[in-house]
Amino acid sequence: MPTISQQVLLVLAVGVVGVLHTMVPDHWAPIALLARRRKWSQLQVGRAALLAGLGHTVSTLVIATIVWAGGMYVAQRFGHLLGILSSVALVAFGLWIAVAGWREMREHDRAHAHGHAHDHDHDSGRSRGVLLVILGSSPMIEGIPAFFAASRYGLGQLITMSIVFAASTMLTYLALCLLSSAGLARLQFGRFERYGEVISGLFIALLGAFFAIFPAI
Repeated sequence: MPTISQQVLLVLAVGVVGVLHTMVPDHWAPIALLARRRKWSQLQVGRAALLAGLGHTVSTLVIATIVWAGGMYVAQRFGHLLGILSSVALVAFGLWIAVAGWREMREHDRAHAHGHAHDHDHDSGRSRGVLLVILGSSPMIEGIPAFFAASRYGLGQLITMSIVFAASTMLTYLALCLLSSAGLARLQFGRFERYGEVISGLFIALLGAFFAIFPAI
């Protein structure tokens, strides 16, 4: 029979790992950067953060299910592959944003010279959707052993751990994205401001490349 202390320890473990894993910059920094460039409201930032956290939770629980069905080795290999693919996708997304920003800047210059205006709201919505899919598809492999250990303790324990993990992940996403985007919104970069879209895209790509080469542990 499992003791109460063992059950509580497993719940605390997934909660703490959920917070620490989400604090890694490749999770929240892309949202904050895109929010500044696209001038999102705090409500939009919060919605994006919660959706990314939800996707992150779901992808992790899917991997946890694979653990129960196919064993730890298979799940770790599969989860590691997803993490690498997510980082590569983040590189591609960042480069897409940088190139699109460069093209938008040139179009804006031409439009200003000819007295025309362009609406980029549709592109902004598409960028947000692509980013959330990428961020949400990367599972938290570090917490999988705790779910594996808890599988013998019954469905109630697994449900409790899932709820705590989801709450810790989503709330950490929310706090970091709101705080970082609010801080970035106050910064002014002078003449470099017009290159912000390009710089943001390149920084997101660098984040993805860094965590593809050196996965967070």
